[in-house]
Amino acid sequence: MKTPTLIRSIERDLEDGHAAVVQIVSTGEALMERRLAEIPTEEWNDVRVDITPREYVLDYLAHSFPVQLYEPFTDKEGNLSSRPVTRDGQPVESREAVARRDELIERLASLQPVPGALDQIVQRFGTDMVAEVTGRSRRIVRKEDRFAVENRAPSANLAETAAFMDDGKRVLVFSDAGGTGRSYHAELSARNQRLRVHYLLEPGWKADAAIQGLGRTNRTNQAQPPLFRPIATNVKAEKRFLSTIARRLDTLGAITRGQRQTGGQGLFRPEDNLESPYARAALRQLYGLLVRGKVEGCSLDRFESATGLKLMDSNGIKDELPPITTFLNRLLALTIELQGILFTAFEQLLDAKVQGAIASGIYDAGLETLTAESFIITGRQTIYTHPTSGAETRLLTITERRRNRPVTLREAFDHADYPGSILLVNTQSRRAAVQTPAPSIMLDDGEIERRVRLIRPMENYHASLRAMSDSHWQEADRDTFASIWNQEVAQVPTFSDNTLHVVAGLLLPVWKRLPDESTRVYRLQTDDGERIIGRRVSPAWAMNATDTGRATLTADSAYTALVDGRTTLDLAEGLQLRRVRVMGANRIELTGFHDTMRERLRVYGLFSEIISWKLRFFVPIDAAGPAILGKLLDTYPVARISEKEAA
Repeated sequence: MKTPTLIRSIERDLEDGHAAVVQIVSTGEALMERRLAEIPTEEWNDVRVDITPREYVLDYLAHSFPVQLYEPFTDKEGNLSSRPVTRDGQPVESREAVARRDELIERLASLQPVPGALDQIVQRFGTDMVAEVTGRSRRIVRKEDRFAVENRAPSANLAETAAFMDDGKRVLVFSDAGGTGRSYHAELSARNQRLRVHYLLEPGWKADAAIQGLGRTNRTNQAQPPLFRPIATNVKAEKRFLSTIARRLDTLGAITRGQRQTGGQGLFRPEDNLESPYARAALRQLYGLLVRGKVEGCSLDRFESATGLKLMDSNGIKDELPPITTFLNRLLALTIELQGILFTAFEQLLDAKVQGAIASGIYDAGLETLTAESFIITGRQTIYTHPTSGAETRLLTITERRRNRPVTLREAFDHADYPGSILLVNTQSRRAAVQTPAPSIMLDDGEIERRVRLIRPMENYHASLRAMSDSHWQEADRDTFASIWNQEVAQVPTFSDNTLHVVAGLLLPVWKRLPDESTRVYRLQTDDGERIIGRRVSPAWAMNATDTGRATLTADSAYTALVDGRTTLDLAEGLQLRRVRVMGANRIELTGFHDTMRERLRVYGLFSEIISWKLRFFVPIDAAGPAILGKLLDTYPVARISEKEAA
């Protein structure tokens, strides 16, 4: 079913001067051999072989179509019922049912056969264009106006690979048998250095085999990396199979390299793993919405009758609900329409869970590599020494310098050209943003929250349509928007410095002492070539671990800790600083002030807004933020630092 679309895509690739590589699992060789065994070998030069499981379907239809005649009758209680009709002990067939069955069999028998993906590609482009690297010993190919059996020598795979690398053939199809020990990348020493468009047509069930195949076109010493294109239909339940591969690739990547994205090769998103803890939480939430009748288009009765899964007992919703694997398997048997309803609701819940975990910093992405313009270690302190081995756990203070890459005005206008996009200007803060459509999410109570995405020079975030209607964002013309946007871009510094605190070295003995708000493990390399792997911690935790006191909390460190959102600073005279989310954007809010402080806070550079009839003060989140925060801390020093509990 996917192959016609694949063929059209390959044709576009060839027109653009690229090379296509198709990864498959099944070749249909066993079925082809059974068909050829039924044909005399002298007829193999002109064959009309139907290499489809047609007879299995027709045989099932002939023996399973209901043709038994039934008659109505009234039982002893007066209820009308039906029973099969027999004559002389033999069942009587319904002429109408037999006619329908025979018509359906004749219709199916007259349909054109649908070859397998490999045969469709070879027969469409021809053997002069397609290099086949599989385990088949023979194949059926088109020769002018007929099909003939062609034998393949044991060395055919080697010759086909050479033809592709020498640019003699532009399309290569390989299976598991042809994916071991061979390379199809744009090698610098090969004549064919075209862009490889690698189509993952059949991922299969073996994660290691999928990785082997993906690695055939992406290797060192290549002119350019490949473009990976997994192929899927719009049938929602098919994602159940892709999810299994995504989960196994993540697991295999974590085992082999300690880095999950190594296994998945970046092909899959966090939401694609349908068997993760976030998916299980989203499924339980979906069950609750079904029980309360909050899923539009699917009532509880319809769900239970279609899937055979029971969610309720005499006490209400069950404690032991069907697991995620059972739900996904039952999803395969539903109609396309019901699949779409249930899976869309499930996807919205799962996306909300994953995005919430990422935003709060608790999403476990495995080992992550930090990249920046510069990493310089400015402090190194031992916080634990193993009594037996003498191995040390060190707290490193690292200055990170990143190059700022603001969205240019041209890029902003490109986003604005997308259908449904709007140019906005905030009438109070005089900031500019591009509003673009964004996927909706389902809230815990089953309500659908319509959202938009706001693109700013140095950030982008989602906001609900309800929040936007209550905000100061107003539609603006292109000239006004361009003027404000360019002013903001001009104020963005070339580099931004940030202070990181990383616990490295021997981690296992102190793992439980490390903060729970984030379990991410990071890897980086300093300007001096030192490689560091460790857990990142907040400035507050770093100071408590070293007992250095509040004097070492500089304005820059305090600003960084507040922006990260995991630290709350209690200041003198009852003031408190923490990160909050207002109108879909992160802000640093100062609370606990009284009326006599208003003018002083404005002089320091804090800005105020009246929200829901209440005056609120905020520290700007921009280049001037650390300096403004420094003035505030000089007058109202830090009294206590507290960590935000894990979500």
